[in-house]
Amino acid sequence: MPVSAMIRRAQSWVAVALVAALTAACSDATQPEPGVEGGGPAASLATVIVQPARVARETAFDGAVEALNQSTVAAQTSGRVVELPFDVGDHVEKGAVIVRFTATEQRAKQQALDASAAEAQARLSEAQLAYDRTRDVYERKLIAKAQFDKAQADLDAARARVESTRAQLVEAREGVGYTTIVAPYAGIVVARHVQLGETVSPGKPIMTGLSLEHLRVVVDIPQQHIGPLRRHRKARVLLPDGRSVDASALRIPPAADPATHSFRVLVELPLDDHGVFPGTLVKVIFVSGEDERLLVPEQAVVRRGELTGAYVVGPDGRISLRYLRLGSPAADGVPVLAGLAAGDRVATDPIAAGIAYREQPAARAGT
Repeated sequence: MPVSAMIRRAQSWVAVALVAALTAACSDATQPEPGVEGGGPAASLATVIVQPARVARETAFDGAVEALNQSTVAAQTSGRVVELPFDVGDHVEKGAVIVRFTATEQRAKQQALDASAAEAQARLSEAQLAYDRTRDVYERKLIAKAQFDKAQADLDAARARVESTRAQLVEAREGVGYTTIVAPYAGIVVARHVQLGETVSPGKPIMTGLSLEHLRVVVDIPQQHIGPLRRHRKARVLLPDGRSVDASALRIPPAADPATHSFRVLVELPLDDHGVFPGTLVKVIFVSGEDERLLVPEQAVVRRGELTGAYVVGPDGRISLRYLRLGSPAADGVPVLAGLAAGDRVATDPIAAGIAYREQPAARAGT
């Protein structure tokens, strides 16, 4: 083979080799590196970009829960206790019998008045007939006007006796009703002041109860904070189990306590069973203005003991666990006081993010 032909063949082989190398290099460049956005462990994570938002500025105070309905039931008649079905701590439905007294004396009085009412009604009927006869005779000018006036007076007296007897009968029936006391509302027995078989008189305390359906929180607010509270009139209560309940109403007194110079604010909870009891200490968070904060979803927060954080996916796709300082949870998320910047991408599923974090090369906590 001539030397020139061998040179040309060698040059063509070199060109083919260069084209193959360039093609392989371009093909490798389109494949994502481990840990780069669009590939690696972070590729399948659901994330959200943190952006500033207007959130309510809040101020927290300690408060104590109290029952809106708490009362002591007292006896309204005399008698001996023959039924006392509930004790301290028992739940009582509205209308349930909580105490029953003997009713012998009250029923006897009612029966006597029933008879008196029947007699008074018979006397009224007799007086009515006598009046009708007297009026007919008087209209024919056969008797004096004095006799007609007497018949009229007898009829009026009979009617008065009927009304009087009816009023006494109503009182007697009420007395019989007083021998059975029912719960005015559903609640829990706090104290029982009588025992079975004890004789009571009117005014004797029987039982104290409270309702857990109508609750409110009593908070003492310093005078320097009362202005924003009056202006916004919004608050929520942090329950011991971590739940937040919006207040249904705020009652702010018109004047401060002259001894403490604070305002005793009543924060009413919505009608429901919130799992708290009177005397429980809770946090009441009042709205005092607006701030611009970064918000992260509640489900994105990682809690490890007393530390809180979130998994952040960097621009290169690398996952890091960022420790955060958070504010009080808001309706749209949790305000971030420190630890994140606007534009950071946060994983919304901490469990999946934790698995991906451990799978990436050279993962170190806090990086």
